[in-house]
Amino acid sequence: MRPLDLAPMAKGESIRVAVLGAGAVGCFFGGMLARAGQEVTLIGRSAHVDAFKAKGLHFEGLKFDEHVPVKASTDPGAVRGARLILFCVKSTDTEDAAAQIAPFLDADAVVVNLQNGVDNTERIQARVARPVIPAAVYVATEMAGPGHLRHHGRGDLVIGELGGKLPDGALAGVKQWFESAGVPVTISDNVAGELLPKWRRYVRVSPASTGLNAAERLTSSTGSVSTTRPV
Repeated sequence: MRPLDLAPMAKGESIRVAVLGAGAVGCFFGGMLARAGQEVTLIGRSAHVDAFKAKGLHFEGLKFDEHVPVKASTDPGAVRGARLILFCVKSTDTEDAAAQIAPFLDADAVVVNLQNGVDNTERIQARVARPVIPAAVYVATEMAGPGHLRHHGRGDLVIGELGGKLPDGALAGVKQWFESAGVPVTISDNVAGELLPKWRRYVRVSPASTGLNAAERLTSSTGSVSTTRPV
């Protein structure tokens, strides 16, 4: 895999970002990137997408409450042209979602996996040709209504290498993109050690079934409060 090209960031240029599974977690991190001037497309369920198209993302933060301009789609193919893809679908839909976006990923794209789960990154990587970076997510958020994100606390990431070799500069590049948007990022040499406790907590509180059909599950992440550590 080729090294991550940081030239657009160095020149102060925006990048295209796609959020696959625009629920509470995806909307927080996608919204932060959009507020920083990146071109963000939120891919999710029709109720949220319709609201995004009408008024943007209603981002109710701890220190601000505003409507953030974003693009929106229900089509996973909307990842086309994105340099950064935030993978936020439910764990049960990992393989299907990865297979659906694989034909549309640009040669310079990088996928950051924001899911709960200990093996999801490997499952995504088996189906896409671009690098997949695992992230442990520490944020408390909820979707308070269609297109309405409410932030309760924190909002930081721990990223690292898991399994295969990442391209030169991939971790540093992703850290730079997020931190330019006000999202603290730690690069860890033991990201698996961050993910496993998160997964154990998630299993204890996660409902067994969402009642959504396959198409709805593919383009959605949880709309309930999402939290991974006390805030």
